[in-house]
Amino acid sequence: MTNTESAKKKRRDPRLDFFRGVCLVIIYIAHIWDNPWARFIPARFGFSDATEIFVFCSGMASAVAFGDVFVRRGVAIGVARIAHRCWQVYWSHVATFLVVAALMVAADKGFGTGGKYLDGLGLEAAFGEHSRDAVLGLLTLTFVPHFFDILPMYLVILVLLPMVVVAADVHKGLAFAVVLTLWIVASTGRLDLPAQPWAIGTPDATTWFFNPFSWQLIFFTGFAFMRGWLPPPRVDRRWIWICAAFTALSVPFAWSPALDWLPVLREGRAWLESAVDKTHFGLLRFVHFLCIAYLAYVAVGEHGSRLTGRFVDVLRRLGQQSLAVFIAGLVLSFVASIALNYTGRNVVAVAVVNLGGIGILILIAGLVGWFKSMPWKHERVPTRVPTTVHEMTGNK
Repeated sequence: MTNTESAKKKRRDPRLDFFRGVCLVIIYIAHIWDNPWARFIPARFGFSDATEIFVFCSGMASAVAFGDVFVRRGVAIGVARIAHRCWQVYWSHVATFLVVAALMVAADKGFGTGGKYLDGLGLEAAFGEHSRDAVLGLLTLTFVPHFFDILPMYLVILVLLPMVVVAADVHKGLAFAVVLTLWIVASTGRLDLPAQPWAIGTPDATTWFFNPFSWQLIFFTGFAFMRGWLPPPRVDRRWIWICAAFTALSVPFAWSPALDWLPVLREGRAWLESAVDKTHFGLLRFVHFLCIAYLAYVAVGEHGSRLTGRFVDVLRRLGQQSLAVFIAGLVLSFVASIALNYTGRNVVAVAVVNLGGIGILILIAGLVGWFKSMPWKHERVPTRVPTTVHEMTGNK
């Protein structure tokens, strides 16, 4: 392989980082409590939302990061590479939980709210009679409160990745069969995972909001496209119209004002509930996302040729540091929620909190990128202080 071919192979797909960046901004906005800006995120106008983008792009990124390791170094080293990533994600989840829990405790103490913020996140049991179960459950992933479920979901899917890769080595059809079988079985609820260890076996038992055995379907769809197991879709005017029509027709069944206005739409939404179930990744969520993804695929041009400009570059930088930005966005969203509770949700406060938080995420992405470049390993080029007028002015 020539140097040119190697560089071309390693070049990052701009679409992947751009859409991950878009997704991370949406997730930050969506996680702020009672955020007026959240009325305009994609989830309000269709069956799928930013979670699908995040998981699909995570599958694509995993294909880039881990796929070649299995091919070049074998299954054992590939599993070791996945284990290393699982280690990072696991401790990121634990640290994020502890930071947010401490933040809620500090807010309750500082504002004298008597546990309001802890209660709002469903963490009151973790600091009360079930504290021992909660500590053990946090480390064993059997205590997974709402808002803390995306990283555990990603962690379990990563554990499934070697099995799917090995199945694909036998036959790609076998890998697809494994993925589809898991999704179908999970839709029955038989693979639900406990979210509160002290409630297991009781009528009050809760499960993970995102079932990883369901959501692995969209993860491995992205993985399959990036690995070449699935061919890239052709740009076809007929498919554009079909996807646009399906997307448009889904709006009334997801948009709250329409549902409040017409009882027939509410009845239709109730009839579709199992197909748009978020926990078990209902079929219509998958179809809706594929339609949106196809329209975006066409819109950005071949290989993302239309993704240019400073705004695109900023979003791509966010997407390149997705784990760090996601964690920071989750923590910042709770800080923003507390701030808005204190200031009130007027237009100025809402704009400052949303735009300010996004600005901080951009700074964090830049800082993480700088750390990853390991500048301390680069030798500093010595410079000579100019001593003459000609050197100072640049004249020869």
